[in-house]
Amino acid sequence: MNLINDIKHIIEQSRANATRSVDFCRVQMYWYIGQRIVEEEQGGNSRAEYGKGLIKELAKELEPAYGMGFSSRQLNFSRQFYLEYPKVNALRSQFNWTQYRALIQIHNKEKREYYELEAARNNWTAREMERQIHSQLYERLLLSTDKESVMAVARGHRQPQSAAEFIKDPMVLEFLGLERKAQYYENDLETALIDHLQDFLLELGNGFTFVARQKRLLIEDDEFFADLVFYNRLMRCFVIIELKTGKATHQDLGQLQMYVNYYDRLIKTNDENPTIGILLCSEKNDTLVRMSLPEGNNTILASKYLTYLPTEQQLISEVEKVRSLIEK
Repeated sequence: MNLINDIKHIIEQSRANATRSVDFCRVQMYWYIGQRIVEEEQGGNSRAEYGKGLIKELAKELEPAYGMGFSSRQLNFSRQFYLEYPKVNALRSQFNWTQYRALIQIHNKEKREYYELEAARNNWTAREMERQIHSQLYERLLLSTDKESVMAVARGHRQPQSAAEFIKDPMVLEFLGLERKAQYYENDLETALIDHLQDFLLELGNGFTFVARQKRLLIEDDEFFADLVFYNRLMRCFVIIELKTGKATHQDLGQLQMYVNYYDRLIKTNDENPTIGILLCSEKNDTLVRMSLPEGNNTILASKYLTYLPTEQQLISEVEKVRSLIEK
């Protein structure tokens, strides 16, 4: 019955709103605690030493009475929270304390703003936000494009103009739980991605919707199968992903180019943008990729995938490698 479904929806929505309300009250509580600590510190003779002792003494009183949420560590977070977000009316009601705690630990202000904007726009949960921060989404996007473009898209000042602006290199697929070696077939990788489709869509980024797996393409009497097909509503184009568990070759790129041409000539409509092709591989030679594709290409990309979360040093190495190739 529609009546029962409607009432169920009202109940579930009300419960969700109540949870969000409680979560935001907790956020405001920690903000006011932080404000009060900072005010007290400013009245001390030696701010640094006085503040350190003040928090320690507060935790001794508060933690036994109210629990671990008022430990020295949490009180330090409260203090930092107030200093980073000095206006209580600027706090986002959809964020909980776990999300704000993750944000205030990002010292680069533009980087923090990026995650805050993306989390708000995409309704990331705390787990999703922490995953994107730990997988260093911001830094990986900077491998493909410049900081000004990344921030302009996050702030809603412009839409991505090319595939390189939203396709990460490398992509991080740690959620698949695969071993850190390429001793499995493309079909295993494909199946794992479909089984973790929600996580994969999060990694792909904004605007992606799933279209097909092993999409059959018939060219006269020859059959071909594109591994994964998505559609990106922001770019208004199809996105074909071919999987390669080994090193990318020029033959792989040529096959992907054929799939892209097929979609451009037979599937896409006149009001849609050119199809994008992504070769997702475990290893690639960037010079070979450039030489295999025509100059000015902006629709075919090769992206390396990692089955583990990269360290900051690994990403720095990737940036330096890309820069050296550009300078040659």
